[in-house]
Amino acid sequence: MSDLRQKLRKTPLGVTIVIGFFVLGLVGPWIAPNDPLAIDLLHEYESPSRAHWLGTGDNGIDILSALLHGARLAAIVGIVVVGVSVLLGTLLGTWAGYAGRLTDHVITGVADLVQAFPAIVLNIAVLALVARPGLVHLIVALAVNGWVLYARLARAETLTLREREFVEAARALGVPTHELLRRHVVPNLMGPLVIQATTGLGVVILAESTLSFLGLGPGKAVSWGALLDQGTSVLLRFPHVALFSGGAIALTVLGFNLTGDWLRDRLDPRLR
Repeated sequence: MSDLRQKLRKTPLGVTIVIGFFVLGLVGPWIAPNDPLAIDLLHEYESPSRAHWLGTGDNGIDILSALLHGARLAAIVGIVVVGVSVLLGTLLGTWAGYAGRLTDHVITGVADLVQAFPAIVLNIAVLALVARPGLVHLIVALAVNGWVLYARLARAETLTLREREFVEAARALGVPTHELLRRHVVPNLMGPLVIQATTGLGVVILAESTLSFLGLGPGKAVSWGALLDQGTSVLLRFPHVALFSGGAIALTVLGFNLTGDWLRDRLDPRLR
């Protein structure tokens, strides 16, 4: 027990926040005290109380319940978008960096084209193509430009790795290209990609909240951004709505940023 307590004390703050976020995302809807969509006009915009620990918002919704349900949406969107972006970006970036020439020019050109547009504008443009954006549409919109950063990172690392002795030795032995990439190149990309994916989760959660704040969230799903939108309209009279929803977003993004910095310090030998 003492060893466990000692380990917990040494756990970085960012990692603690991230673990707490995913735990709430997993069990939040089951421990929420109320239905986050239940309408109770008699208790609209009430301050925190014993009945509603974080108060109520528009139409009397329980803010604590809304935040717990919103954590699940944020976790799902973050994991899926980052997962798709890492997979696609790693495949394209590794291919571009190793093949070079025309392949590299085409993939880099597409990445430059995507990155030429501000991320939020491109996200909104994709969502504008459908009448009622849902969860899948939101994920696609965020992944459209999410892969670029991972592709650039994978390409840069591959350009260095392909000149290393162990890669040249495998090439001289006649190892097939796909096997060479799978066994010798991609495993050496994992460190930088994991670090970038960790901070990327915070970026995606912030982007999802921003789109939901603008009214482009996934339908009737409860979102931190939509809750923040409710709070800004009554900020001076009932600040608790925006305070708790905005605080949840800020704390979560901070947690992923701190965790990314911690992982970089642990995994990057140049910083040891």
